[in-house]
Amino acid sequence: MAYDVIVLGSGPGGYPAAIRASQLGFKVAIVEKESLGGVCLNWGCIPTKALLKSAQVYEYFKHSSDYGINSTGAQPEFGNVVKRSRGVADKMSKGVQFLMRKNKIDVIMGTGVLKGKGQLEVTAADGKKQTVEAKYIIIATGGRARTLPSLPVDGKKVIAYREAMSLPTQPKSMVVVGSGAIGVEFAYFYNSLGTKVTVVEFLPRIVPIEDEDISKELEKQFKKQGIEIYTNSEVTSVDTGGNGIKAKVKTPNGEIVLEADILLSAVGVSANIENIGLEQVGVKTEKGKIVVDKFGATNVPGLYAIGDCTPGQALAHVASKEGIVAAEHIAFAEKKTQHQPQPLDYNNIPGCTYCSPEIASVGFTEKAAKDAGYEVKVGKFPFIASGKASAAGATEGFVKVVFDARYGEFLGAHMIGSNVTELIAEVVTARTLETTYHEILNAVHPHPTMSEAVKEATAVAYGEATDI
Repeated sequence: MAYDVIVLGSGPGGYPAAIRASQLGFKVAIVEKESLGGVCLNWGCIPTKALLKSAQVYEYFKHSSDYGINSTGAQPEFGNVVKRSRGVADKMSKGVQFLMRKNKIDVIMGTGVLKGKGQLEVTAADGKKQTVEAKYIIIATGGRARTLPSLPVDGKKVIAYREAMSLPTQPKSMVVVGSGAIGVEFAYFYNSLGTKVTVVEFLPRIVPIEDEDISKELEKQFKKQGIEIYTNSEVTSVDTGGNGIKAKVKTPNGEIVLEADILLSAVGVSANIENIGLEQVGVKTEKGKIVVDKFGATNVPGLYAIGDCTPGQALAHVASKEGIVAAEHIAFAEKKTQHQPQPLDYNNIPGCTYCSPEIASVGFTEKAAKDAGYEVKVGKFPFIASGKASAAGATEGFVKVVFDARYGEFLGAHMIGSNVTELIAEVVTARTLETTYHEILNAVHPHPTMSEAVKEATAVAYGEATDI
């Protein structure tokens, strides 16, 4: 079976790459070993957001009296919450199936292994093998939950994100190890439904890649919600011999033992680059990732790689754009287009975390900007000063903006609060257009909205604030 382009993996990087290649006139196949849509649609981005929405709805019920509404007796039905989440994921996966048919892309179910130049051997679930060929192959094998020697995952008492989405019953208590996006999202979800949650973070602050002010605010809000937090702490061992778990934790104040029903290991993502034939065809790897150029091309002609198996940020929207760039670069090489695609600007990638309050950020943190040699102007606008936030009963958090003091360049923005993941795109677009503070201040923002906080924070940075 011969194709122009074969994509190995159908996640948020793989299926857009396949669709774009088809749109550009190539004969395309996609190889998937489990479910179309990959981890993101089936066990990651989408079903977790469904769980978090259920938690948010329950929070509304618990605080309905704050809005003048009496609603007593509301209780979460954990099994139905999980069932809804799985239903949302299944619907999205079926949507990818439709897109494959619409774009005339052959779907080959099975595990793919590179066998030689332009060759991929696919083994189906029943063991049958077939070889497919293409001039170009795009590797989009994604990632999986990283494991630590001190935290062996057994899928029952010590779990990773996949098991956390489909537990048969709600645990009464949980220890979450790691406070990146996955860790804090599940910490919020389970805590909001009534599970006693403790977060253990190795680094000095939670959500450690975020601006320091964001970390401080989230820790404050989480503690207010009843989540216990240990930073600068390490789980050294876990005993699963009893009914639950006993985790030994080394803290700055000495060793403690945390007991809980479940321990969730959320310590990052490892790339899926093993057992796919990289060594056989001579693909260069480094630090557990496939080495690629700015268009996704590897050192082997005709072979590309995108998404979590490459060095860029392990985010669905990064993988999607990388897949499109790779497809368009192939089209340029085959003279189907006249221009090379524009590579990604990895310093203008938004990051979003969907706990409550939400977090969204892009560009330089204040510290990173100063470390890079910028003299900065910083503005912070708290949502407690926002009319829309007050009306919505969502006054937690703030928007923080960072500008270059010399030229007014928009260096970064960092947000924590209700629905801020919907606000960050304004800053991404503004930075793409090389917008300065001047354009932000002169772009009329609608009132009353949460999005006004971007303009207001900018006004604070330049001493022009009228609402704080």
